[in-house]
Amino acid sequence: MENNILYKKQGDIGKITLNKPDQNNTLDLETITSLTAAFDESSQNDDICVIYSAKGKHFTVGADLKYGYELLTSPDRMDEAVEFLESWQVLTRAMLNHSGIIITGLHGWVIGGGFEHLLGCDLRIAATDTKIMLPELGVGLFFSNASTKLLPRIIGEGRAKELMILGKEISADVALKYGLVNEICKPQSLNRILKKTANSIIQKGHLALKYTKKLLNENYDMDIEGVLGRESIAMITTGKSETLKERLKKFVEH
Repeated sequence: MENNILYKKQGDIGKITLNKPDQNNTLDLETITSLTAAFDESSQNDDICVIYSAKGKHFTVGADLKYGYELLTSPDRMDEAVEFLESWQVLTRAMLNHSGIIITGLHGWVIGGGFEHLLGCDLRIAATDTKIMLPELGVGLFFSNASTKLLPRIIGEGRAKELMILGKEISADVALKYGLVNEICKPQSLNRILKKTANSIIQKGHLALKYTKKLLNENYDMDIEGVLGRESIAMITTGKSETLKERLKKFVEH
């Protein structure tokens, strides 16, 4: 794994960290490719929960615009430019397809695609110094990471249009009000709360967790009959698990 992305497995918890603090964790092709590889490795390692965080003053200021400009203005690098643009989508696929629960801890600036790819996380916890902005339209860029689907799904169409069209900065408090993040905390408490949340998650039934994420991600556009059928399969499968039997036994004997 490249040093700009750190991955470590600790029991059932995987930890993925953006590690370019001197560059405000800007995202270029190499970094996004390494980040995708980290999520793929975590998935292969069957991490039940992933803590995704970043070192430095800011979580990420988004795409490395200088790098992007060089690509788009160099005719002999157009293949690399297309690969860079597509790499954002590949990253989101890796995050959404990861069977574990991905929680992320935001702090400082989280800009553009730097925030859009976090929509692929399951839970978002923000430090009070977090500032979020989607400035793409102001520079003539379009959005990535399935954000035109995921953002309105999370906060509603009206709020999504507000953030995308106006491109205004919002604080952690506003992000919480909009439902964009699940919790806010003091910056010095962020790592502790991430660990506490992850430890709480891995205490749940692992198979049931995987089905919960999968069905929540996939059932949104499905008709009720389809959802009922998929839920039945999940209930029957988890109902046969030894984990459920052991936990129910403890419950009834308590």
